[in-house]
Amino acid sequence: MIRILGIELRRSVSVGAALLIIAVGAIVFHATAGRWSTGWMALVTTQREYLAVLSPLAMAAGAWQSYREHRANVAELFAGVPRPRPQRIVPILAATALAVLAAYLLTLLATGPRIAGTARYLPPAAYAVVAVGVLTMIASVWLGLAVGRMVPALATAPALAVAGFVLLVFAPHALPDGGISVAFSPMGTSMFSDYDTVGGAVSTAQALWMAAVALAAVVLFAVRKRVLGLTALLPLAVGATVTALVVPTGAAYDRSTLDTVAQELVCTDDAPRVCVSRAHKGLLPEVAPKARHALDLLSKTPVTEAHEDTTTFFPPTAPTPRSDTALMTVSVDKRGHLADADEFELSLLVGAFTGPYSCEDNQNFPVAVATAYWLLDLKPSDSLDGFPLDDPGTVTLWKSLKKLPRAEADARVTAVHRAAQKCRDTNNILTRGTR
Repeated sequence: MIRILGIELRRSVSVGAALLIIAVGAIVFHATAGRWSTGWMALVTTQREYLAVLSPLAMAAGAWQSYREHRANVAELFAGVPRPRPQRIVPILAATALAVLAAYLLTLLATGPRIAGTARYLPPAAYAVVAVGVLTMIASVWLGLAVGRMVPALATAPALAVAGFVLLVFAPHALPDGGISVAFSPMGTSMFSDYDTVGGAVSTAQALWMAAVALAAVVLFAVRKRVLGLTALLPLAVGATVTALVVPTGAAYDRSTLDTVAQELVCTDDAPRVCVSRAHKGLLPEVAPKARHALDLLSKTPVTEAHEDTTTFFPPTAPTPRSDTALMTVSVDKRGHLADADEFELSLLVGAFTGPYSCEDNQNFPVAVATAYWLLDLKPSDSLDGFPLDDPGTVTLWKSLKKLPRAEADARVTAVHRAAQKCRDTNNILTRGTR
């Protein structure tokens, strides 16, 4: 069997298709590194999204393989060999499946080293996401074999690639939002935060549907008479029914998209404590020195710790506000390291003087920015990249703070923090005295 498989790999388009998929996947991945550099879950989920390109390529490769066999007129020759049809089709099914499996995994391995130095959190769900992606590629190439055999024409492969791309991109929008649309879309879900995941029930539903598609493709490829191809509808019907029953919907689906383990805080052993989410554990050595410098500047306030802000909007979650804790935003650049490192301390300080999100309209951003610049001993006119200051009111507030004696300025800074934590208006604190 191994010898037959080797012959099939050499004579078929499998190797060429694998190389094409690897090349396209690597180019797309490295051109959009900022989308998946946050960690392993983001990497495997992004690869699933790129099935919109990779899956049609696999379909086209399968259709082209069937067309080559038709053009070579080997069907009649094979039919004359006294061997059951399953024995004749198994090698080509195995060869094409092995090719796309290798291509999918090698594309992943080619991108992994880029974030290997900082990505420390590898959830079990990531393996399920990869497994469903592999199953999708196998189902795609087998579907291409089946369609190519049913319609053996030169235009079948490119037409199938275009149709596959359109179907994968637009068909999910015709289904109800949430679990149902995700279950029947091999591309999976998009990442809205670094704590997003794909629930086990969702991956199971996706795997069931892709297995049904793969089985239907094998039936179409194996039947001798086209009319018997209608039997391929049976696994599709069963698969669709089971998938719809298994996938979570509504609130259950929303809960399955959040990885609460990734949100858990990982802290430094020594004081002052600096904590980041488990998803960003690898960035703690980069974050801790900057956060501690900001905490030193906040020594006149009650703030003694810095925690990453793990707020999410889908589903909505937020850490409990604490007056002794400054929340910080940890972003990852396309190399997997701390993004906007030069503005990190400024961002942390601004957040400390802005107050909780629940304050809404009482969050006074100009006062917070002026106070943060004063603590950093920087001029607002020398704004850092990412913090452009066009508001002349911010400069005025900063100047008023600079004119005060140090003790009085420290008192007003403390008053701004206290008022911000209580959602009070801080607009006049820097210009009219402490509260």
